[in-house]
Amino acid sequence: MEFLSSPEFWIALGQIIIIDILLGGDNAVVIALACRKLPPAQRTKGIIWGTAGAIVLRVILIAFAMTLLALPFLKFVGALLLVWIGVKLLAPDEEGHGNVEGSDKLFAAIKTIIVADLVMSVDNVIAIAGAAQNAGEHQMLLVVLGLLISIPIIVWGSQLVIKLMDRFPMIITFGGMLLGWIAGGMLVTDPAFVNPAIVDWMPKWGSLDEKGIAVISDTMYWASHVAGALLVLAAGKMILARRAASGETAAH
Repeated sequence: MEFLSSPEFWIALGQIIIIDILLGGDNAVVIALACRKLPPAQRTKGIIWGTAGAIVLRVILIAFAMTLLALPFLKFVGALLLVWIGVKLLAPDEEGHGNVEGSDKLFAAIKTIIVADLVMSVDNVIAIAGAAQNAGEHQMLLVVLGLLISIPIIVWGSQLVIKLMDRFPMIITFGGMLLGWIAGGMLVTDPAFVNPAIVDWMPKWGSLDEKGIAVISDTMYWASHVAGALLVLAAGKMILARRAASGETAAH
């Protein structure tokens, strides 16, 4: 139980909870839409069982993703994807959820929730795998705890979360930069850059400890994380500025 006194454990857990809440708003909307035609007596059952199925599926996906991240260059690709997700969080496309069909049958509603969550969970899976990457043998514990804490907040407190985000846009900005922060750390700890036993032609700016966890210098740690956060912020602001400029041009 020594890991409970480790600040790295609690920081990673906090990151996972924030990621789930920020990227889970759409999932809450899908749950509501899928269950909207159920009789009131079955609506709660549909939400609970659909959410439970989605949680189990997501844990499996995250475990699979964390295993894959041990392969060379997949962290590199995952980092690029995370940057893209962070930018989309700051400058989202205007998309609706009208294509999510409600059902008056409990099993059909549960299936809709699980399938929709599977389709929409790529961003969550990559982000959570990145946040938990340096937790060693406690990775899955972090993932499960983070999901158990954040999913009820998303499902039953989604309206409050949405109102807070609308009132304090800095929450969204912070979330996007957090994804960039994690992306920077993922990129520089890719096995291709820290494991001397693989891809020997690549430059190495780190090493592996006895547990197989990437170790990099403090300078590289802070530089990579800060660069990732600033990249997402700059790209998001640039896209919003371009949209505003094009909107003004169209208005004239």
